[in-house]
Amino acid sequence: MPFKSKAQRRKFAELLVAGKISNETFEEWNRETGRKKLPERVRKKSRKAVRSKARKRSTRKPRSLGGSRRDR
Repeated sequence: MPFKSKAQRRKFAELLVAGKISNETFEEWNRETGRKKLPERVRKKSRKAVRSKARKRSTRKPRSLGGSRRDR
């Protein structure tokens, strides 16, 4: 699983130094992250943003699986 932020990467490095995680774990996460430019911190989405996304999904009409009437 890749790192999501610089702060998370620092925390994992701190845990590595303290001996709470293995070197393989840290290197695996580091490898999967690659050279991405990470934000300093990541915040949870606001409730308002989550609600509006849910509303958009529920208003969508389901597509029919059959062909058009011209095909019949």
